[in-house]
Amino acid sequence: MLTRKQYELLLFINDRLGEGGVSPSFDEMKDALSLKSKSGIHRLITGLEERGFIRRLPHRARALEVLRLPDGAETGSGRQQQRGADRSKFQPNVIKGDFTGALVGREVNHEVEAIELPLYGRIAAGTPIEALRDNSAMINVPSTMLPPGDHYALEVAGDSMVEAGILDGDTVIINRCDMADSGSIVVALIDEHEVTLKRLRRKGQTVALEPANPAFETRIFGADRVRVQGRLVGLLRRY
Repeated sequence: MLTRKQYELLLFINDRLGEGGVSPSFDEMKDALSLKSKSGIHRLITGLEERGFIRRLPHRARALEVLRLPDGAETGSGRQQQRGADRSKFQPNVIKGDFTGALVGREVNHEVEAIELPLYGRIAAGTPIEALRDNSAMINVPSTMLPPGDHYALEVAGDSMVEAGILDGDTVIINRCDMADSGSIVVALIDEHEVTLKRLRRKGQTVALEPANPAFETRIFGADRVRVQGRLVGLLRRY
């Protein structure tokens, strides 16, 4: 799933690469998407990279490669012509069927089943997930957002994961599990009492919990001190 801005940026980068083989600058991307700062572009690029749509080429400035486009995406002049013809029929869904109803409080497409998940509250240091459980707090999530398995939702507190596109106040959808691949964003329980949302890295008998914000430090623990309580599979945001 892509947000509208991620989708627009992906097509803009793809068009520019098709025209001249060179990625647009951050300033060009910022102007094209009518954003006020380049930090927003950085977050969008990180989000696209996380979802496997683009990759940054090492040791080259402004070097981006588009790996894939969403199904049904139009590029180049065909999209420009279609944009004018369909302006009166514009709908705010970026990818049909997947984005509809993704924001809390919006009406869900009746063709898409809504799944009710427990909303455990804000991730807080010193509070295990088990202690956050409150069956009175629930949230409806489109079934198209959820892979197989058991899921729950958490509200994000803080900005330690902003460069992964996860902002303070966002609601993250977590696939409950006790194992995750290195590189996954997980809910980790440290020493059986502290919970955090970070990127997991494994090396030998150690586990690194990486933030996505240079203002925060990576924390390294023995593997026996960290227990995975779920893997990030989705995100909801109010605008």
